[in-house]
Amino acid sequence: MKQYDVIVIGAGAAGLFCAAEAGKRGRKVVVIDHAKRLGGKILMSGGGRCNFTNMYASHENFLSQNPHFCKSALSRYTQWDFIGLVNQYEIAHHEKTLGQLFCDDSAKQIVDLLLSECQKANVEISNRTDVLNVTWQGSQYNVQTSKGDMTCESLVIASGGLSMPKLGATPFGYRIAEQFNIPIVPTKAALVPFTLHDKDKEVIGELSGISLDASAMCNNTRFNENILFTHRGLSGPAVLQISSYWDPGQTVSFDLFPNGDLHQLLEQAQQQTPETLLSTTLSRHYPKRFIQSALEYFELPNKPLKQYNHKALAAVSKAFTDWQLKPNGTEGYRTAEVTLGGVDTDYLSSKTMEAKHQKGLYFIGEVMDVTGWLGGYNFQWAWSSGWVAGQVV
Repeated sequence: MKQYDVIVIGAGAAGLFCAAEAGKRGRKVVVIDHAKRLGGKILMSGGGRCNFTNMYASHENFLSQNPHFCKSALSRYTQWDFIGLVNQYEIAHHEKTLGQLFCDDSAKQIVDLLLSECQKANVEISNRTDVLNVTWQGSQYNVQTSKGDMTCESLVIASGGLSMPKLGATPFGYRIAEQFNIPIVPTKAALVPFTLHDKDKEVIGELSGISLDASAMCNNTRFNENILFTHRGLSGPAVLQISSYWDPGQTVSFDLFPNGDLHQLLEQAQQQTPETLLSTTLSRHYPKRFIQSALEYFELPNKPLKQYNHKALAAVSKAFTDWQLKPNGTEGYRTAEVTLGGVDTDYLSSKTMEAKHQKGLYFIGEVMDVTGWLGGYNFQWAWSSGWVAGQVV
């Protein structure tokens, strides 16, 4: 039976970062992962360029039943700390939008950084290794694996959530929590596209590939970014963001003219070019293909502007700026970027990530009930939670 100080289960962003930090302290560390390829989710993130953090990351960008839990870790290991590490490795990067930082070249650079940090700290990595059983005896954990049995003082669960099962996502971390009497906050797919009811899909499906600036609102939360029409429904940053706040059966409100006053614009156009068709005027601000379908979808007549009275123009404006849509559902974990919910943080220390009533058991990263917005926030939670655990395991 191999003996370690620390066993980390999960070789993703949080697990590898935590392992490297523990190894720097002279701890004997092994990282176990069942996947063939290490850091699969990192490699495909950000379109293959890895949105590795956000310059504006703060606790306000995270959802959790305990919204204060993430404050300590985020303040002790900040986005600027990780950016400093990226700069040490001379990884060229750029801000895409809203503080989102991406590698100029490839997400593989972030995986290589993590593996290099682990190598320097003498961390062992065992991939293609299945965990068969975990038990607690006296003051140590016994971990049975497909490559033999191991023991440790500190067991770190960094196994992620349920999103993207094709990359190997499983409920393993939740099962371990429940084994040690730690509750799970109910989980659901988050940062995920919406699917539509058939009547909406008939028209919207025809708009596949069209992207618009929009504002999406649900449950007193609003995001101003793009939406993307797809053959299955609605996607794009604003939709992915609001999906984390949406519950089945609820309506989402979309403003498809978020940066101006559409009613005022239509009234001005009516005075200046009264003979112009409504569709022609709107096509100056939207793709033509979208306007043709939108007028049909909103059941709006297409007449010269002079034929609309004030009330009719207001109705046109309202259709585009207060579109009430009730999604059929979401695409689920298959395409979700993260999992909402997870290991209940009320049962964990916010300073160390250790279970309050189970010595030596730690949870970090996505497996916990801490979920970031789209835009590098979930990676920052992986770095911050992994770092604080790495200082104590």
